[in-house]
Amino acid sequence: MTNYKKVVYLDADTIVVKSIEDLFKCAKFCANLKHSERLNSGVMVVEPSETVFNNMMSKVTTLPSYTGGDQGFLNSYYAEFPNAHVFQPDLPEEVRKTRPVPDMERLSTLYNADVGLYMLANKWMVDENELRVIHYTLGPLKPWDWWTSWLLKPVDVWQRVREQLDESLPGTGGGKNPKDELLVKALFLLPLCLVLLCYYRSFLQTRAFCRSSLCDHIRHLYYKIRSNGALAYTGISSSSAGNSIYQSKVPAYLGGVSIFICFMAVLLALALGLSIVPRQVMPWTGLFLMYEWTFTIFFLLFGGFLHLIYLWGKRMATQAASLSSPPDSLAYDSRKAGHRQGSSCDVAAWYYGLGMALLAVAAPSLPCIFGVTALFLRLGLMVAGGLVLASFMTYASEHLAIRSFLRGFEDRDTARARNICF
Repeated sequence: MTNYKKVVYLDADTIVVKSIEDLFKCAKFCANLKHSERLNSGVMVVEPSETVFNNMMSKVTTLPSYTGGDQGFLNSYYAEFPNAHVFQPDLPEEVRKTRPVPDMERLSTLYNADVGLYMLANKWMVDENELRVIHYTLGPLKPWDWWTSWLLKPVDVWQRVREQLDESLPGTGGGKNPKDELLVKALFLLPLCLVLLCYYRSFLQTRAFCRSSLCDHIRHLYYKIRSNGALAYTGISSSSAGNSIYQSKVPAYLGGVSIFICFMAVLLALALGLSIVPRQVMPWTGLFLMYEWTFTIFFLLFGGFLHLIYLWGKRMATQAASLSSPPDSLAYDSRKAGHRQGSSCDVAAWYYGLGMALLAVAAPSLPCIFGVTALFLRLGLMVAGGLVLASFMTYASEHLAIRSFLRGFEDRDTARARNICF
């Protein structure tokens, strides 16, 4: 590269927001001094020299590198860099020509504005209007990852530049990737197809929708609220005596197991969602796909667990009936006949499911709702919303598991239609 007088190097995680032509006035080597009195190689100005290159190659195996890469080596090679003078782009040309050319100069923060510093103070340490280069130094929060836009305000600058990019190849305008566009459409449709398939199978088994029973449940809920009564776990039986008999059959550990399974299903759904959704899609696209896949996976995992609990309750009821006397069994069947007038579509399951979904949407949205831009305050609000969500999930998962067990216990002799509502 000795054919060039000066070379300006920029890391891939930097964005130029204003002209950087002044950097070509820099000395033989220029960089920005960052934390712990070390130079940062994200933005550098070098004067190509075969002599310097050969000297570096002779020392590359002997000088230590605290990073194991180029930045650590350059800090060892330019050991006196912290003592270098600050680069002055406005220095008159006459003065620049008459003074000795320095071996090193330090760039101001304007040419390498560290997002990490913005994160600490929620503002730039220099005049924002004079910024030349923004450097997104935080490892897991790179600007091309869709989730970073929801955490760091300076990423908006990157996204605006990305959206204004011209089309260098067909379909690449606005920073788009034609292959990603096709993948996003497939990822959008696949969860919908899975959910529709579950509903279709349920419809084939029930042969009818549960409209009338849904009205019965709403009416039952209305009268319970008016009478200040508590909803029973089953939501099916109208007999308190019957409820107490059934609830005594519930294993004591069922609630704890269901809570554990629920949170494991959430963690697995989040992990699979993050691995499935492409990292470099637009922020809104990534957020929507993440919610869609997380909800779908959680629905399948926890819904499958509740169905197993239902089958377990049914099996326990069958075993209990086989050990009971015929009169007891007949009495049980007569009670069960009254209970089975309830719905195969559980309104309470819809209530808990929609409640968890709404809280899951609201928890990460709190910073946007309140207009908070500081990273740590954003994370604090998200954590607070997450705690509320976790509390509701704890309550809901326990109740849904107990309801599923009791419904299975009531349906020991019937081929009850599988429920689309867990």
